[in-house]
Amino acid sequence: MSLLSVSDLSILLKSGEGQPIVDRISFALEPGQRLGLIGESGSGKSLTTLAVTGLLPPGLRATGSVLLDGTQVIGARDRTLDRVRGHAAAVVFQEPSTALDPLMRLGKQIAEPLRRHRGLRGAALRSAVAAALDEVALPTRVAGAYPHEVSGGQRQRAAIAMALACRPKLLIADEPTTALDVTVQAEVLALLDRLAAAHDMALLFVSHDLAVIGKVTDEVLVLSQGRAVRTGPLAEVLSNPGDDYTRSLVASARRLDAALDLTPEVSDDSRGA
Repeated sequence: MSLLSVSDLSILLKSGEGQPIVDRISFALEPGQRLGLIGESGSGKSLTTLAVTGLLPPGLRATGSVLLDGTQVIGARDRTLDRVRGHAAAVVFQEPSTALDPLMRLGKQIAEPLRRHRGLRGAALRSAVAAALDEVALPTRVAGAYPHEVSGGQRQRAAIAMALACRPKLLIADEPTTALDVTVQAEVLALLDRLAAAHDMALLFVSHDLAVIGKVTDEVLVLSQGRAVRTGPLAEVLSNPGDDYTRSLVASARRLDAALDLTPEVSDDSRGA
């Protein structure tokens, strides 16, 4: 059984008006596999990740099937989904400033899933928080800071630490580097690549940029206007894009890759990123 199996997923307005926002897409992820979900703004890629975790906004509904670690997500109650969120799958969102609680210190936010899902308390909890920060190359002092007191790169690293706290089988990264400058973006990509490999996690990486997706994934699924237009191994898609939209993505990625080096080694200075 696949870790994640999505079959004929459609996302529609609850009112039933209009065309589906996402129209009958299917894909699967095995343990340790990496898939890049790519498309322009409005293509439905972020809504797809929300449907996978049962987090669609109230005005939308999903049809089809989403099996996450053996649990049917579509139609499931929150009580059921709470058992798979964090453990089976965790999400790193695009903008950590909105994903993090601005009124809570970062250490407490990282501690919350450790307390809830792993039952840690006292010294064991403090030690686990320190270990989580160290794993994402953040100094222990960050635990006492509020989100606005650290840089954008540090906020995203803290968000990654929260997502990894319960050792999920699948990490969903929804455009996690878009709000970062190019240098910090490269460091976060390298961090995600290293952590996914270290923990043998499956990775669903969402982006509008094929050059970025190519740094951390092996296969891609291209969405355009809510429909899957191309899927396959990254190397195959690059050499044979197929449809016009995918061809334009490949051309843009090649131009960007020629202009930017997105793969520098993560230096010791990255702890302050």
